Amino acid sequence: MSKKKTILLVDDTPDILDALELVLGMEGYAIERATTQSQVDERIKDTSELPNLILLDVLLSGQDGRVIAKSLKAASKTKNIPIIMMSAHPNVSKTITEAGADDFIAKPFEMEELLSKIKKHISKK
Repeated sequence: MSKKKTILLVDDTPDILDALELVLGMEGYAIERATTQSQVDERIKDTSELPNLILLDVLLSGQDGRVIAKSLKAASKTKNIPIIMMSAHPNVSKTITEAGADDFIAKPFEMEELLSKIKKHISKK
């Protein structure tokens, strides 16, 4: 049996984390959650099992998800993990490429669209 693919959800809105965890869990993904850059750093530092994909909100409380994406893409250990950024501000989609993110989805999004983006990026690995 193949091991579940792991998705690290990074968002500071509990309702969004809960909804994503529920849907993605039903799709067969293992889910981990983080709400801050320090939690992301902890998660990546403490394990040899890196997530297969990171779903990252652009605007976290007092933090910019693009900064997190940039630091993940700059580190040799995490540079190949696909990052899909999400935001309620569609105009930020231009800036996520500069941050190194692999894809963007505007909130609110259709789950089908998100699932197809996730499948596309996870299957590349």
